[in-house]
Amino acid sequence: MRIDKYLWCIRYYKTRSLATEAIKKGHVSVNGQTAKASREVFPMDKIVLRKDQINYQIKVLDIPLNRLGAKLVDMYRKDETPEEAFAHLELLKLSKDHYRAHGTGRPTKKERRDIDDYTNDFDTDEDGTE
Repeated sequence: MRIDKYLWCIRYYKTRSLATEAIKKGHVSVNGQTAKASREVFPMDKIVLRKDQINYQIKVLDIPLNRLGAKLVDMYRKDETPEEAFAHLELLKLSKDHYRAHGTGRPTKKERRDIDDYTNDFDTDEDGTE
């Protein structure tokens, strides 16, 4: 089975054309080599794909005949992605929440109070004195 079709079948991409685009951009490698969309995938191949700033590591267990339901995907692949990758994504999400873009103007009164509370937490000692 072609790798773009395989990634679509096991639901890593919503459409086959999205899978093909990711492969053309070099986000997918098979057994350590950058893949083309027409590359055949066989059982026991190791696929590394970069999606949403996470490097997913997949081991092909079997080849599906067509697109699968979400509950059946684990029969055809083994996800070997380390947990640290998902923890890193959570840190990125948290940092984006507290980022203030340049040129957005002055902070509102509520934002100013939040900033003051945040900085005051670091100014006080453990017993509550400065």
